[in-house]
Amino acid sequence: METAQTKLAVIAIVVEQETSVRDLNELLHGYSRYIIGRMGIPHRERGVSLISVAMDAPADVISGLSGKLGRISGVSAKVAYSKLPG
Repeated sequence: METAQTKLAVIAIVVEQETSVRDLNELLHGYSRYIIGRMGIPHRERGVSLISVAMDAPADVISGLSGKLGRISGVSAKVAYSKLPG
């Protein structure tokens, strides 16, 4: 992967419907070549999971994934990009 053409970013994901987890995981698996790390925190008392996904990918790939995540019922996603040149 050429770093000059890619961006570093983290996608913050909130999952409010457990039934959406399978679709979410399948989607993330499709982008696995761009994912450098992933951390999930289930908050069982509230029935919500918080997930962060670190990526090194072209900006259009990152925004495309974020948009697809947001179209899954019960899932919200926001992206934060690194300010490093790239």
